[in-house]
Amino acid sequence: MTGNRGVVYLAPGQVEVRPIPFPELASPAGRKLGHGVILKVLSTNICGSDQHMVRGRTTAPSGLVLGHEITGEVIEAGGDVETLRIGDLVSVPFNVACGRCRCCKEQHTGVCLSVNPARAGGAYGYVDMGGWVGGQAEYVMVPYADFNLLKFPDRDQALAKIRDLTCLSDILPTGYHGAVSAGVGPGSTVYVAGAGPVGLAAAASARLLGAAVVIVGDVNPARLAHARAVGFETADLSLDASLGEQIAAILGAPEVDCAIDAVGFEARGHGHAGSRQEAPATVLNALMEVTREAGRIGIPGLYVTDDPGAADEAAKQGSLSVRFGLGWAKSHSFFTGQTPVMKYNRALMQAILWDRIPIAEVVGVEVISLDNAPRGYAEFDGGAPKKFVIDPHGQLR
Repeated sequence: MTGNRGVVYLAPGQVEVRPIPFPELASPAGRKLGHGVILKVLSTNICGSDQHMVRGRTTAPSGLVLGHEITGEVIEAGGDVETLRIGDLVSVPFNVACGRCRCCKEQHTGVCLSVNPARAGGAYGYVDMGGWVGGQAEYVMVPYADFNLLKFPDRDQALAKIRDLTCLSDILPTGYHGAVSAGVGPGSTVYVAGAGPVGLAAAASARLLGAAVVIVGDVNPARLAHARAVGFETADLSLDASLGEQIAAILGAPEVDCAIDAVGFEARGHGHAGSRQEAPATVLNALMEVTREAGRIGIPGLYVTDDPGAADEAAKQGSLSVRFGLGWAKSHSFFTGQTPVMKYNRALMQAILWDRIPIAEVVGVEVISLDNAPRGYAEFDGGAPKKFVIDPHGQLR
């Protein structure tokens, strides 16, 4: 049997590449899975959600193998697998889903009822998501493979587009979900909070959906510069000028049709002094202020039920000081939760293959080796305007 290595969370601020067990066709509880496959990982990405764990902002245990954004090649298949063959290249949605429960049948694969005994919803390499081993590794096991996996139609075409296609496992569908749930359509004016990879994926998705103007806000000057370089308007939230004032300078009025929160619970305040302090409700409150009456707000940014590193006791339990009365008064619609990746990934694959969305360029994909994963985590945590893609077998570089 061949060996395996993976990126392992040790303690806040510490990740390391270590030998890990080679995957078996079995559940976290040890039950044999005829519906699973083993993948040789072709690419696996570092996500902002991983950073929440590495910063110590969750209850993630030491020894957790990280990684939920996976693209790979099928090298072994269980006896019940019918639609996949050895050698197929596939994209793995970050949601682990059974395809059989009520939620899966209704396309709510982010809250599958069968894959996590503790709560609805499962994911690879993530705290409280069912114990499924992460994919920042050389090999990984995927259950319910016929249902979960998106097979690329042509191997050579997929390899030529792999820097874009690797984004199908999470950030592109997540950004797209944020844009769709915010009601973006032809001619929309859109504000996206956050110029990280998910924010830029949301901005690119808004453009794909026909938005007239997309404004991206952040406090990070390097990320804002990158957002401008790939064609978006920007709002610098480290300035004392309010978000509404900055939007008015672009649009002529201090409001937008649609808004997307791509930041989540580690948000920082606005303004010269506020941007240095954590204020987890800031983004949601700001979006209500600048979204027009009867507008919609998509919230793909992650919010958690337990945050041991929060600044106050309420936030440690996921309780935020949100101005819900403002949203009620303006008749806003809010849409939250994990993205049901399979609802979108096939169509987005087609958009990539037919050059409709250059997502690797937009999010700043940089391919690194597995051994360089700790460096990627450190640079990403430092605010680098990049999406780090790990190449475990040296097949992409």
